[in-house]
Amino acid sequence: MARRENPEINAGSMADIAFLLLIFFLVTTTMDVDSGISKKLAEKLPPNITPPKIKEKNIFQISINKNNQLFVDGEVMDLKDLREAAVKFIDNGGGVGNPVDGQEEGKPCDYCGGERNPESSDHPNKAIISVESDRATEYGTYVTVQDELLAAYTELRNKLSQKRYNMSFTELEERFKETARKDEALRKKVEDIKTSYPQIITDLDPTDAN
Repeated sequence: MARRENPEINAGSMADIAFLLLIFFLVTTTMDVDSGISKKLAEKLPPNITPPKIKEKNIFQISINKNNQLFVDGEVMDLKDLREAAVKFIDNGGGVGNPVDGQEEGKPCDYCGGERNPESSDHPNKAIISVESDRATEYGTYVTVQDELLAAYTELRNKLSQKRYNMSFTELEERFKETARKDEALRKKVEDIKTSYPQIITDLDPTDAN
């Protein structure tokens, strides 16, 4: 009786198939990306430079406790009221600002629409928002607070940009990005609005829950 031979399997195309599968998974697989808040950390001052003195009225103090309660300048505040309060503080214009563009001394804010309360911030370029949270504060609450503060600046910038350039700052910045940041005229307009309402938000070290 003749010996029966096992049929051979042609594996010549297996490498091609594996390569195609690899390409398929590389193209279709999504990668998780860590999300967070974009922050520029303050640079350390040289030891021979004394930091400038800041008036208390130019600081908008925000504190979030371990129970996610919000305190603004020592008073309890609902999160829904934070943006309006921040806008009021930043846009107060109750005094003179820091010198800019080679000025020898600061000038009053001629574009501010606030109450010009002498007990509140002097100028948008002096208005500092200070955020302090507890180590037990929920991250979601902290992020929402930051979002409301950024929205306050966006609101003021949009309003001023609309007045000066007949378009919102959001649209102005988007047009500038579309030119790969090469349009000099748009760059000057973007810098003008940013300088008028600089985002000055500081984060204090978290406190420990009791």
